[in-house]
Amino acid sequence: MIARASSTMMDAFDALFEPYGITATQYNVLRILRGAGENGLCRNDVICRMVTRMPDVTRLIDRLEAAGYVTRARDSHDKRHVTTRLTPVGAKLLARLDPVVAATHRRRLGHLTTTQLKSLIRLLQLAREGQ
Repeated sequence: MIARASSTMMDAFDALFEPYGITATQYNVLRILRGAGENGLCRNDVICRMVTRMPDVTRLIDRLEAAGYVTRARDSHDKRHVTTRLTPVGAKLLARLDPVVAATHRRRLGHLTTTQLKSLIRLLQLAREGQ
């Protein structure tokens, strides 16, 4: 039941992001980087914060960089450490998507009461903790 609900929601978001040329996973990474602010994050920190785990985050970030949504910079003291940051172009895309994503959330979950939403969140947290 949970997998079916998740799949239905993800299908809706995949369709939402398609006209913008990104995937739901790429959107997730862009939001993570927006939350990190000017400091950005290394790849491993991005991986730890992702909603959906994926094996090749490096290539995903490569594609975001090629599109101009993120930049990467090597640390001058530790060449192994690469920091990824959101660009102004990436921030502009997220600003355009914010109301579209919010509207999709309202369409998909707006029929639930506040009490039902809180219960759903609590139950999903409990299910996740049961790992």
